[in-house]
Amino acid sequence: MRREHSARHSAAATFLAAALLVALAAVPAGAGSDALRERAARVVRAHEQARERADRLRAAHTDADAGTAHTAEPRPDVAAGAADTEAEAAERRRKALRAELWDLLWTRARDAGDPVAVDASGQAGHCTPDRTPAPARGRPSKRDGAAARSRSSARDGAAARAAAPRPAARTEAGTRAGAAAAWTAPTRGYWLSAGYAERGSRWAHRHTGQDFAVPTGTPVYAVGPGVVRATTCGDGFGRQVLVRHPDGYFTQYAHLSRIDVRKGQRVGPGRRLGLSGATGNVTGPHLHFEVRITPYMGSAVPPLEWLRRKAVEVVPGAPGD
Repeated sequence: MRREHSARHSAAATFLAAALLVALAAVPAGAGSDALRERAARVVRAHEQARERADRLRAAHTDADAGTAHTAEPRPDVAAGAADTEAEAAERRRKALRAELWDLLWTRARDAGDPVAVDASGQAGHCTPDRTPAPARGRPSKRDGAAARSRSSARDGAAARAAAPRPAARTEAGTRAGAAAAWTAPTRGYWLSAGYAERGSRWAHRHTGQDFAVPTGTPVYAVGPGVVRATTCGDGFGRQVLVRHPDGYFTQYAHLSRIDVRKGQRVGPGRRLGLSGATGNVTGPHLHFEVRITPYMGSAVPPLEWLRRKAVEVVPGAPGD
């Protein structure tokens, strides 16, 4: 009797173990990361919806105020207060969503060894400006090379900023004037290659930014006022600079051959951050430009739409233009 009970128990245990193995085999590899990525994408969408609502309410409030300035009867304070409250509520929701996304992605970035999370100043990767080696891949034209060499001197630095269209003549002191300064494109003489959200064998999922095809050695500029959050190297983005702007968004400039700024440095629109290149995971020289809600991968938003909100129109262009 005991032998029969033991045999039944053993058979049941074997069956349960086999069922567990089948269940585990049915879970695809990376399912956890997929779930995290989907959750982050949902938060990004909710954040942008909250941001759009807050912007819309503020714009409507401003228009209403402008309208009442030309009428004999001012708008009732109750209506004005209600509009302000709705805009403030939308802004609070946006900030709460950003905080949730930040915590979610920072943990993943830290665990994955993302340089932005673990080596924001680039010291471990030896990619501070004075230690950045010359470009390893791609060769600029003779004209671009001469421009890059002349612009690297302190004497010609101000001239390079002045030559960049739209507020490039501003110095770092001008950054303190804030977001009122005009914004600009991240580079010149480009044509647009891989776009945001494109699919392809080069990316694990979708492309997270906009690529500007330019020769190695082409100057790369800050698109607006802000503070350098990170200057890193060593991962798929190669040498990169991350700038935080007054509206809380971050812009990323990746695959650089040279970095000309440091973590914590204030920059203005048109301030040169470095030179384009082909470092990291690339097939040729270009600038990868990305806009993020947080400093970390997984929080990207459409970069050209974001630039349009800053009154910057990026012209597609074509090779040879």
